[in-house]
Amino acid sequence: MEAFNIPATPSLMKEFLRQTGGAAVIDGGLATELERHGADLNDPLWSAKCLLTSPHLIRSVHLDYLEAGADIIITASYQATIQGFEAKGFSREQSESLLKKSVEIAIEARQMYYEGCSKSSGVGIGDGKVLKKRPILVAASVGSYGAYLADGSEYSGNYGDAMTVKALKEFHCRRVQVLAEAGPDLIAFETVPNKIEAQAYAELLEEEHLKIPAWFTFNSKDGINVVSGDSLHQCVSIAESCKQVVAVGINCTPPRFIHDLILAIKKVTTKPIVIYPNSGERYDADRKEWVQNTGVKDEDFISYVSKWYEVGASLLGGCCRTTPNTIKAIYKTLSHRSPATPKQKL
Repeated sequence: MEAFNIPATPSLMKEFLRQTGGAAVIDGGLATELERHGADLNDPLWSAKCLLTSPHLIRSVHLDYLEAGADIIITASYQATIQGFEAKGFSREQSESLLKKSVEIAIEARQMYYEGCSKSSGVGIGDGKVLKKRPILVAASVGSYGAYLADGSEYSGNYGDAMTVKALKEFHCRRVQVLAEAGPDLIAFETVPNKIEAQAYAELLEEEHLKIPAWFTFNSKDGINVVSGDSLHQCVSIAESCKQVVAVGINCTPPRFIHDLILAIKKVTTKPIVIYPNSGERYDADRKEWVQNTGVKDEDFISYVSKWYEVGASLLGGCCRTTPNTIKAIYKTLSHRSPATPKQKL
């Protein structure tokens, strides 16, 4: 974010957090909100389908989250892969263009938000919206290989014995290059389910000389290990040793596990800890739907947030099935933050 003199270097996140008062708010679930706006996501491309059919809805959801107080918005590229688009009949060039589009839409939403702030006389919350000039980062989402398979294996981490770090690097390489070139502030490697994929991402960042910061977030189903059963300690150590990784943490994991996972991560890393759990609902991979009444209510989710911040998380938001209302409540919970004065105004 040049307007706030935040460098696109390994120091990005620490400078960003300095300007946001030590904690920052991440956005919430994308697919749930797109469906609420009328999108049909019954497709292997999932939310990435809207890059083809309704980019305006993606922009609207990004704006909803910015107006709810999010300081970081994550692009609609979690399930967007070159291989996935090509399977739909798109050329390599068209596939790369769609990846770039996911970043462009988020950047457009940020600019529209800033324009809205300029027109608003106040700062803070007006008409239920947070209209406040502040540093905002665009994080380009990279979902796991399991997300591309669209069979729920990002929730198991089971890619089979034949899968290797080398094969995963080949799968992700061009996609990560295209996203990095599109101009986001960082890459969000999300829902990382196993150690070999974390290793593949770390090697890609270093070997391809990608001059962009990144975060790694893992998912867990037992509150101890990542979903594959691999050691969380080992996975976080990979992120800790990669200079371009500027934050590490957990996403798409039930809230009840987060407190202990933060404590475990703190033992391994000195980097900012990023936390954006799902609502706690269980996903049925066979039926490709969330099981109703298996999650926590917004008020229960929010009751955890202060505790997560107190024990060490500095980037907090929501993942699947969380909404702008969830994010607005997180924003209010963290409203005690005292941002440093930006060196340069928008």
